[in-house]
Amino acid sequence: MTTPQILVLAILAAAIVLFVSGRWRHDMVAVGALVACVAAGLVPADAAFAGFGHPAVVTVASVLILSRTLQTSGAVELLTQRALPADVGGARAVATLTALGAFLSAFMNNVGALALLMPVALQVATKRDLPPSRVLMPLSFGSILGGMTTLIGTPPNLIVAGFRAQATGDGFGMFAFTPVGLAVAVAGVAFVVALAPRLVPARKRAGADSFQTEAYMTEARIPEDAEAVGKTLREIETALEADAQVIGLVRREVRLAAPNPWRRVRAGDILVIEAEPSALAGALSRLGLVLEADARAREAKEQEKEEKEEKEEVAAQTAKAAAGETSDAEGAGDEAHHADADADAPTPAAPAEDEGVALAELVVLPGSSLSGRSARDLKLRTRHGLNLLAVSRQGERSRARLRTMMLRAGDVLLMQGAPERLAEFAAAVGAAPLAERPLTIPNRREILLSIAIMAAAIAAAAFGIVPAAIAFAAGVLAAMATRVVAPRTVYTAVDWPVIVLLGALIPVAGAMESTGAADLLARGLLDVVAQGNAVIALVLVLVVTMTLSDFMNNAATAAVMAPVAIGAAHGLDASPDPFLMAVAVGASCAFLTPIGHQNNTLILGPAGLRFGDYWRLGLPLEALVMAVSVPVILVVWPL
Repeated sequence: MTTPQILVLAILAAAIVLFVSGRWRHDMVAVGALVACVAAGLVPADAAFAGFGHPAVVTVASVLILSRTLQTSGAVELLTQRALPADVGGARAVATLTALGAFLSAFMNNVGALALLMPVALQVATKRDLPPSRVLMPLSFGSILGGMTTLIGTPPNLIVAGFRAQATGDGFGMFAFTPVGLAVAVAGVAFVVALAPRLVPARKRAGADSFQTEAYMTEARIPEDAEAVGKTLREIETALEADAQVIGLVRREVRLAAPNPWRRVRAGDILVIEAEPSALAGALSRLGLVLEADARAREAKEQEKEEKEEKEEVAAQTAKAAAGETSDAEGAGDEAHHADADADAPTPAAPAEDEGVALAELVVLPGSSLSGRSARDLKLRTRHGLNLLAVSRQGERSRARLRTMMLRAGDVLLMQGAPERLAEFAAAVGAAPLAERPLTIPNRREILLSIAIMAAAIAAAAFGIVPAAIAFAAGVLAAMATRVVAPRTVYTAVDWPVIVLLGALIPVAGAMESTGAADLLARGLLDVVAQGNAVIALVLVLVVTMTLSDFMNNAATAAVMAPVAIGAAHGLDASPDPFLMAVAVGASCAFLTPIGHQNNTLILGPAGLRFGDYWRLGLPLEALVMAVSVPVILVVWPL
C-alpha cells in the first residue's frame, strides 16, 4: 500500500465517521475531505473545485428548481385531488398516497414530493382515525422507492451515471434505471402498504395540538365562466365537501348572512366561504372560484392600464394642438392639465414581476398596530402591495365584509404578496409568521406550463437530443422566462448543502481512483469475501452500500461506493454496469433509521416516531429489495 493510498483511505474513513456521527453537516464534512486531499497533494489545487462544474451537479440543481415549479404551480395538489376522492377508505387512501408519492418522486425531488403530500396524509389520518405513523411511514418509504426509477429521481442515480461516463465514456440514459427501479418500487410499495398496519407502531403525533388554526373565512367571486354559475348554494356546498361551507352571499354589495340554500348564484356574486386551511385551495379550484382580493387587484390593474392609455391619448392630442394640427387646443390643454394632476395621485404599490408572489400566515400579536383596524383602513394594496385573502378567528364568525372586518389580537391572516414585503409588513405592524404551510392556490396556466417544461426537458434528455444537464438547465431558463418561477426565487429552490457535497466529493472520488485506493478496496472485498465470485461480489456491493446509506447521506454513499464498484468490476473482468446499478439501488434504500434519508427525518416528529421504529418495517423491506433487485440486475445488466 502506497503513501497516497494510505492518506486517501484515512481521509475517507474520517469522513465516513463524521458523516455517521452527524456532528458536522454533510456538506461541511465533504468540503473538509476535499481540503484535506488538497493539503495532502492528492488533488491538484487548480482542480479542487472542478466538481462544481460536473454535469451531475448541474442536473441536480436544475431538477430541484423544476421540482419547485411543480410544487408552487399547484400541479401536485390538482393531481392529489383527482387521485384521492373524499370518500375513499383508509387502506385505499394510504395505498393511493404511497403510490402517488412514488410516482411523483420519479420526476421530482423526493423530499419535495413528501413535503407536498404530508399535509394530505395527516388529513387522511385524522378523517379516517388512523395513527399518523401508519400513513406517513409508507408515504416516506414509497417516495424513496420511486426515486430510483429514473435518472433524475434521486441524486445517487445522477452520481452513478457520472461515474459510468468517466469509466466508459457514456453515462446512463434517462430511463436506464427504470427496469430495475420499477420492479423494486412496485414490489416495495405493495409490501409497505400491506404490512405497515402490522409492523409500524401506532404512535400519536408529536405536538399535534401545538399549532391549530380554525377555519378561514374568505370571499370568493364567481367568474362568468365558472362551473358554479347557475348552481344552488346547496349544490355548491355539496361540491365543496365537508372541509368548506358557504356562510354568506354578497350580491351588488349587499350581504345575505343566511341565504336560502335553494338560491341560484350568478356570475359576479361573492361567496363568503369558511374553510380549513388545508382545504382552501381545493375549495376554490373545485368550482372555478376566484379570490375576491385577486379579482379586485386585477380590476385595479386593468383600470390603471385604461387610465394610462387615456392619458397617453390626451398627451398626443395636446402635442397635436401645440403644433397647430387641431383647432381645439384649449380643450386638449385642459384635459392634459387634469391628466397631469391625476398622474400625481398615488398608485397602488404592486409587487414587481420578478419579486415573486407568496402566501403567508400572520398572527396578530397583542399590542399590534393592526388591532382595531381593517384592511381598508390599512390600505394594504396601495401602501404595502399586499392582499388580505382570508381571516381565521378563534371560535367566532364575523358578519363584516373581509375588507371592513376589524382585526383583533389572535386573528390569523392569510396574506399574499412578495416575500420581502410580507416580512417587512409583519415586522412593522407587530405580527408573527406562523409555521410554513403549503398553501398554494392552483393556477391553470402555471400548472400546464410547469408540466410541459418538465416533460420537454425529460424528453430531450431521454431521446439524447442534448445531454441531461443541458436539457434541464434549458428547462429552468424556460420556467424563468415564462414566470412559472420568479427569477429572484430560483436560488432558494436549490438544496445547496447537497450541491456543495457533490461538488466537493467528486474530486475526492477522483483521488481514490487515481491513487488506486478504490481498486485496492475492491480487491480486498473480492479476495476476502467474494473469493472471485461475481454474483457474490455484486450482492456484497449492494449490502455495503445499503448499510452505509442507512447512516450517512445517500449522495455521499453513492460517491464513495461508485469507484469501489468500478474497481470490483475491473478486478473480475466484468461489466461495471451491474455493479453501478447495485450502488444506485443500495444508496436509495435507507429504511432502517431516521437519519439515513431526509424523508425519514421529515416524518419523525409529525408521525410521533422513535429512532427504533423504522427497522421493524425497514429491515424486511431491505431484504425484499435485495431479493428483487439482484435477479433483475443480472437479467437486464449481465455480468
